[in-house]
Amino acid sequence: MSLPALRLPIASLSGLSLRPLARLRSAPLSPQLLAALCLSVGAASVHAQTGGTSAPASATTTVSATSSIPLNEVQALAAREQPAMLKTLQQLVEIESGSSDREGLERIATVIAQRLKELGGEVTMLEPGSDLYRMFDTPQKPGPMVQARFKGGGGRSKVLLIAHMDTVYPRGMLAQQPFRIEGQRAYGLGIADDKQGVATILHVLALLKSVGWKDCGEITVLINGDEEISSPASRHRITQLGSEHDAVLSFEGGGGPDGPDTLRLATSGIGAATLTVKGRSSHAGAAPERGVNALYELSHQVLQARDLSDPKVGRQVHWTVSKSGVVRNMIPPSAEASADVRVERVEDFDWVEAELRRRIQNKLLPEAEVSLSFERRRPPLHASPASRSMAERLQSLAAEQGLPLTVKDVPTGGGTDAAFAAAATQAPVVEGFGVRGFGAHSTQAEFVQLDSIAPKMVLVARTLMMLGKQDRSGTQASKP
Repeated sequence: MSLPALRLPIASLSGLSLRPLARLRSAPLSPQLLAALCLSVGAASVHAQTGGTSAPASATTTVSATSSIPLNEVQALAAREQPAMLKTLQQLVEIESGSSDREGLERIATVIAQRLKELGGEVTMLEPGSDLYRMFDTPQKPGPMVQARFKGGGGRSKVLLIAHMDTVYPRGMLAQQPFRIEGQRAYGLGIADDKQGVATILHVLALLKSVGWKDCGEITVLINGDEEISSPASRHRITQLGSEHDAVLSFEGGGGPDGPDTLRLATSGIGAATLTVKGRSSHAGAAPERGVNALYELSHQVLQARDLSDPKVGRQVHWTVSKSGVVRNMIPPSAEASADVRVERVEDFDWVEAELRRRIQNKLLPEAEVSLSFERRRPPLHASPASRSMAERLQSLAAEQGLPLTVKDVPTGGGTDAAFAAAATQAPVVEGFGVRGFGAHSTQAEFVQLDSIAPKMVLVARTLMMLGKQDRSGTQASKP
């Protein structure tokens, strides 16, 4: 039965209890439905006064939800929360926060920290520490992390929610991709990857706060500012938090614009190989024979290392960037090429590095010097038994709300922070709790699909309710 959301002034809710409300019923109501009606009143009042965000605790008496909220109530709350989430998306998109843009990252981190604090979290701003894993593209000072802990009120399990606030875009590109809404799409720089993930976390927590849900041990949120450069400052923190929690939900995008919603239990490991050639310069017209052409040697090296991929084991090695030379009429004294490396097995990192080191001994120009730098930037995420078990329950929840949901248990080439979260735990780690969208890492229009927002909020909220009811071993008490 769908219960109407009564729109009463907040002041009229003071001292609200089940007993006087029960006297208003015209037919017997179960305690569960009666509690749901109280929750509906509270939620409607909060939304009427705040436009979709939680009111301060002093403004209303929150009814504690010791039992799960009926599905139709969660769906109604998510629908009312969506306009507020769109405003949050606009606010986040309009702060440019490229991975090397320290000023922009500080601005957006401050906004996110304040929002989490308003939701009741114990918020800490974390700066890069001595455990920084420096790579070739690591900024001098990577962006901060925002961590918030929300204490539960009787539940048992601890859940970690992760997303990132940095983007791949340099400062100035917002003018090309400003926030706008057209039809069923919201466009904007970095909106799909991953500002929608940040906004989804904020508004699911706002939804749950509006009805007083605290049936969990603890919810921890970590928003990092360096995911797009392989998380040099946050990787160890993510691994540590992953080991301390009973489940990890990661909020990268949850599928393409046409659906279905997609969750991922496995992602690729990411590496980077860089070949550097040192030659000798000389006048290209008057004395080319005195030079050692670094570009020729680099071309030879790249061509003899073009067959390292093996799709049967999920190994990909692609040479993607190169540079050489100083001016047109000089034999180039140096050259460099980089390869993107993707693996499904950690041992393939070792194989690729060893094979490249062997092959660079075969040179075209004996006087050229060839060196290799190899980085293990991100480990693969494997589908674990715990993640598969959780995915089955998530598909049941999605089916109950009529949401088509696909679960992928093999990598598709992408890598995310979920792999760091899984590195030191046997607990379930699931990627893709964000909303559907398209256009990440492109100069074309990046967007999220509006009709996927509320359904995904419902799934995330009910997932947290489900996890809150299980014990630390993962045993489920009952369905939400």
